[in-house]
Amino acid sequence: MRIAAVSAALPSRRVTNDDILDLVREHSAGVFEGDIEDALRKINFWLAYSGSDCRLWAAEGERPIDLLVRAAEEAIDEAGVTRESIDVVIYTGIGRGFLEPGGSYHAAAALGIRRAQCFDVLDACMSWTRALQIAQGLFASGACRTAMLVNAEFNMRPTGPVYPGVFALPHTDAVTWSFPAYTLGEAASATILTADDHEPWSFAFSSRPDLADLCNIPMDGYADFSRPSEKIARNGVHRFTSFGFELHEAARSEAVEVFKRLDAPKEEAAAVFTHASAKRFWQEMADGVGLGDKIFHVFQNTGNIVSASVPTAIATAVNEGRLKRGDRAVGWVGSAGMSFSAFSFVY
Repeated sequence: MRIAAVSAALPSRRVTNDDILDLVREHSAGVFEGDIEDALRKINFWLAYSGSDCRLWAAEGERPIDLLVRAAEEAIDEAGVTRESIDVVIYTGIGRGFLEPGGSYHAAAALGIRRAQCFDVLDACMSWTRALQIAQGLFASGACRTAMLVNAEFNMRPTGPVYPGVFALPHTDAVTWSFPAYTLGEAASATILTADDHEPWSFAFSSRPDLADLCNIPMDGYADFSRPSEKIARNGVHRFTSFGFELHEAARSEAVEVFKRLDAPKEEAAAVFTHASAKRFWQEMADGVGLGDKIFHVFQNTGNIVSASVPTAIATAVNEGRLKRGDRAVGWVGSAGMSFSAFSFVY
């Protein structure tokens, strides 16, 4: 399997840490009990500590489908493939406008792809990585020759699960299960994969379902589909709840363990691409395994762009000359679920 092309389309609205504090202050007015400035000081500290500088949100008139199409058309042109040659379209990630049918169908329709098989992969921030492994299996079985992975992680829209609902803090303690919302950015990405004879990708995965309640966007009736937990729906139904500090603490040992299990010459990596959840966290992790000088961060510029994190980082690294054809690269992801993955490929 080979990445024939990868492209990212980023929205234009630049939102700084100061903007985040202003928005929390604005939306918490009238509902916050206690000293709002104390809560804002905590948010400001953790934003700086994580390595956050700004994030990108869609401006008025910027539609997720338009950015997805832009990324996909750039990838199709770069890969030199035709729409008719794309055998499968896989939509990955959380950002979506439909529960039914999958976002892959609407993406294919918008791109004029008429005959490709379509389906979605939904595994929080791990979605793109899971789709890679599925695509490799499809290629190995001979079921297809060309696949396109797309996503539109636009979760900050006023009708979405994050903004402005999670920006209306009721009290300082709520920062504990709301802070990750203030790091989120938006992006679309498209990846063209081909079944060319090439070195196989290596994957290692692990899951910790006992930690499933640490990050959630529950739907109506969620309690009938899960074990009881006081951590689910702390911000309400259809809203994002994430105990980010616990998530990262649990991820330290789990992510290192899955990285060690990856059967690939990791020391030969020209670049390491991680989930953009916190720059400091992943830098410390990479330093710990001896690849700190190889990590390529986008978090400080894009924010946490969910399942678009790694493909956007790869596209940026290619554009900046940090990743060239023939280079080995390593991906490293932690996700709600919780799940963890490390993978290696030759670009």
